[in-house]
Amino acid sequence: MAVTRYQLKKWIKKYVLKTQQGFRQGVGTVYSKDELKGYYNDLREKVTDKPLPENELPKSFIDSGEQIHFSIGIMQYGLGSYDLYLLEKDESMKRRMFLCADWAVENQKENGAWETFAHIYPEHPYSSMAQGEGVSLLVRAYAESGDVKYLEAAKKAVYFMLVPVEQGGVCINTENELIFKEYTERPIVMNGWIFSLWGLFDYVKATGDEKIKEEYLRSLATLEKYIPHYDLGYWTRYDYSERVASPSYHKLHIDQFTVMYDLTGHEIFAVHLEKFKKYRDSFYCRNRGFVVKAFQKLRGK
Repeated sequence: MAVTRYQLKKWIKKYVLKTQQGFRQGVGTVYSKDELKGYYNDLREKVTDKPLPENELPKSFIDSGEQIHFSIGIMQYGLGSYDLYLLEKDESMKRRMFLCADWAVENQKENGAWETFAHIYPEHPYSSMAQGEGVSLLVRAYAESGDVKYLEAAKKAVYFMLVPVEQGGVCINTENELIFKEYTERPIVMNGWIFSLWGLFDYVKATGDEKIKEEYLRSLATLEKYIPHYDLGYWTRYDYSERVASPSYHKLHIDQFTVMYDLTGHEIFAVHLEKFKKYRDSFYCRNRGFVVKAFQKLRGK
C-alpha cells in the first residue's frame, strides 16, 4: 500500500529537516558502565523541546491525530528527566522522573507488560523496547528512592521479556538464540533490540541477578551474529528485511554502537561503527541511502 501525502510529508519533516538541523538524540552524557547513572542515549530534548507542567505526562500523536499516553514516550521522558536531574540537580526533574516511573508501575499489566502498539496492532500490543526502557527507568527510580515497588515492577518487566512471541511475549527464544522484538509481528528492528538489551544490562547492575545476566549475554551474542545483515555496504538497514534506515536511524545506529563498544569492548561494534561513520561521511553513500529510503517510503515500506 502506497503512503499518503500526509505520511510522506510527516516523514520528510521528521527525517530530512530534522537531520539537516542536527539530530540531537546522541550518546548519553552521564551514563556509567558500572553504576546506575544516566541513560545510554541522550533523551534530554524529549523533555526540553516541549516543556510540560511538572505534574503532566507526555502524550504522543498517532496517525489519526489523536494524542495518547504512549509507553515508550513516557519511559523516554522519564529517562531524559533523570539525566537532566543528574546534570543540573534540579529537583523538579527528579519529580518528573518519578511521575513517569509511577505511571509505569500503575499501568503495568499483571504479566509484567506495558501495552504499546495496541492502537495500531491490537493483536500485537507489546514491545521489547518498551519493556527494556521501562526497566531502565524503574531501576533508576529504585536506586534513587529505595522503594521496592519499582524493583518489583522491573523484575516483572524483565521476566516478561523472556516470554516468546508465540506465547504472547516479545522475544524469539530458542536453544541457541535470544532475539528481542520491538514489533512482535514485524522483522527484527536493530535499534529496538539494543534498547531492550540495555534494560537487561541495567537490571543486572541493580540486582546482580545471574540468570538475567546469562540471558543478557546470550542475546548479546545473538545480536553480534546478526549485525552483518544490517550492514548494506553503503548504509544500514532499519530492520531484518530490505528496509533501509532513515538518516536519523542511521545516526542512532552509530550512537548505539558507540555505547555498545564502550560497554562490551567487543570488536565487532568498533569495526561496524567505523564503517557506519564512513557511510555517513560519504556524499555518495549518504545520498544513495536517502534515495533508496525515499523510494521505499513511496512504495509503502
